[in-house]
Amino acid sequence: DCQETDPAKSEIYLVEGDSAGGSAKQARDRRYQAILPLKGKILNVEKARFDKMLSSEQVTTLITALGAGIGPEDFDIKKIRYHRIIIMTDADVDGSHIRTLLLTFFYRHMPELLDRGYIYFAEPPLYKITTRKMSVYIKDDEELQQHLLESAMDGAAIVAVSGGTLAGPDLIALSREYLAVRTAITRLRRRHEPPVLWALTEVTPLLGGARAAPATTSAFAEELNRRLMATGGHATTRYSTRVDGGEDGWAVVVESERHGQYRRTRLESRFFDSSEYRAIAALGEEMRRRAGEGPTVRRADRETQVSDFAGALDWLLAEARRGLTIQRYKGLGEMDADQLWETTMDATQRRLSRVTIEDAVSADEVFTVLMGDEVAPRRQFIESNAFSVTNLDI
Repeated sequence: DCQETDPAKSEIYLVEGDSAGGSAKQARDRRYQAILPLKGKILNVEKARFDKMLSSEQVTTLITALGAGIGPEDFDIKKIRYHRIIIMTDADVDGSHIRTLLLTFFYRHMPELLDRGYIYFAEPPLYKITTRKMSVYIKDDEELQQHLLESAMDGAAIVAVSGGTLAGPDLIALSREYLAVRTAITRLRRRHEPPVLWALTEVTPLLGGARAAPATTSAFAEELNRRLMATGGHATTRYSTRVDGGEDGWAVVVESERHGQYRRTRLESRFFDSSEYRAIAALGEEMRRRAGEGPTVRRADRETQVSDFAGALDWLLAEARRGLTIQRYKGLGEMDADQLWETTMDATQRRLSRVTIEDAVSADEVFTVLMGDEVAPRRQFIESNAFSVTNLDI
């Protein structure tokens, strides 16, 4: 517990795991910060009866620590001991599960805590970047990418064979556009082969989208096949591309064979009207216009010739990583007390996000679908989101 008795000046951290809880106890400011380690996962409040829930040691310890009771007759917000209840978990699947369980618990049984804005998420860093001069903590993959990009752009320029130079804000803007498309292609990879999607940046955009004329789509498929064979096809890989018709419209079908393994990418006509295709096509046109083939890329006093804009950006990002040590924290337990205080518990530096009632409602809805007794909604949710998964834990 903490020494402060004024709830408005007190806060409690609900910490995942004993190891992180131990570091948090050492790191905290005892005057106003209390620590409650969560051992394992809190009871599934979706399926548990109220009396069973109250028999859970995890739940009763949490209720006792907060001090306001539970249930419509016993809960009294005036008795709450902390006005900042901070959920601090690892940035992985188990951590997400614990956050969802706790949000569901508070939404079902202590909704006034959410109404008053007393619930927060801690945002511990995922990375630590160290140079010879300093260390920087990075929140997540997106911030790491942004940090490396800013470093890579310092003194950078791409000089096309034609003589044009791409640098400064224009280079930064095109680099961000490229990275956004790369993220989209990563998301689409379970439906479509990435080499096929990247080849779309190297061919003439399909005009008319789903309404393109048959002759136009045939010419597009032929150009796509030539590009695939030129950039990705070799002695062990074969590509064939055609336009298929059907009740739902035409589709560009790309089949590949490598070492006896066959894959098929089917780009339905509606794909060519999607925001993803528009971004891919626009990026391709801009890369060809600004960098072309065989440009020279420079940064500070180093330079090299590369095949295209993608090669130039990869080289710049690799240069930015030179001399850096990038540590990825797998969990809160990997931080010592000083690091945990500096990054996550020091009120002058930490990042907290306040949980709204809308956040809790969304968590409750998802939790009901995934953890409830109804099978059909769960199956529908999984089928609808299977191809959008970016962090799968098996």
